[in-house]
Amino acid sequence: MNNANPIKKNAKTVNKYLKTKLKGNPKILYDAAGHLIVNGGKRLRPYMVIKSCQILGGKTATATPAASAIEMVHNFTLVHDDIMDNDEMRHGVPTVHKKFGLPIAILAGDVLFSKAFQIISSSKLSGGAISQLISQLAKGCVDVCEGQLLDIKMADEKRIPTQKEYITMIGKKTAALFDVSCSMGAICASNKKKDIQNLSSFGKNLGIAFQITDDLIGVMGDPKVTKKPVGNDLREGKKSLPILLAIKLAKGKNKKIILKAFGNPKVSKHDLNNAVDVIRSIGIEENVRNQALKYADRAKKSLTKYSGPAKTELFDLLDFVVKRSV
Repeated sequence: MNNANPIKKNAKTVNKYLKTKLKGNPKILYDAAGHLIVNGGKRLRPYMVIKSCQILGGKTATATPAASAIEMVHNFTLVHDDIMDNDEMRHGVPTVHKKFGLPIAILAGDVLFSKAFQIISSSKLSGGAISQLISQLAKGCVDVCEGQLLDIKMADEKRIPTQKEYITMIGKKTAALFDVSCSMGAICASNKKKDIQNLSSFGKNLGIAFQITDDLIGVMGDPKVTKKPVGNDLREGKKSLPILLAIKLAKGKNKKIILKAFGNPKVSKHDLNNAVDVIRSIGIEENVRNQALKYADRAKKSLTKYSGPAKTELFDLLDFVVKRSV
């Protein structure tokens, strides 16, 4: 990835800032709140905040509080997602509720959420900019909650959702924070509505492309990279785009092979591999890649009027997102 070093450099800046804000008593509460932050993460969302500020002529220091706030909210969602899914590991370490217990994990998530707004409200930006940042972040948080519930409902229902329903769900659950990251970065540098809308559009479309690609990797990704068995999402019955397309497009025997593995925790390794092979054979990877590229193209068009190194770095990030190998 061409901009791996800028991302790492940005992560160091944000990490340093986050450490100053995640301190307090009782100490165990802040240890829990910072547990996932200190144990991994590329800080993609903070990177997008800062680059969206820079593309409009703003400075890194101006956007760092907003970048840190978005990372806190992101980690808040991870803590609560892990509780809802009863996951035991993330970033190669125990999840917060497994390490610290459920009550402290819930409070840790709440602290992250609250601190995010505290950081923004005490930043050195103008009152108007602070108001816009709070409004954007609040909207993003609402969208994430709505998207999470849509995902839960989708999982509970027997029917296979339409592609439109899937895009609506990931547009809220995943893409909302990418959208907000870019719009908040823009607000840190500009009060022009069109600039904020353009960066917002870039972030949302990148976020959708990100999740589509992520879901493809979840079905046929290399276990050495994903740290999960091949076909893991298929076995778990996840109604992601590659899977719903595979069920829709497969015919006869091929459809039966896929459905035998879909949502079957006891499926044999042989049958699961057969199902993944069928999904490959009917061209799902190419189909899904093309869908991701469609949203990537939309994202690029949002930034047509801009130029400079920040634009190049955002485009490098976009290319990395949609070209990740399975």
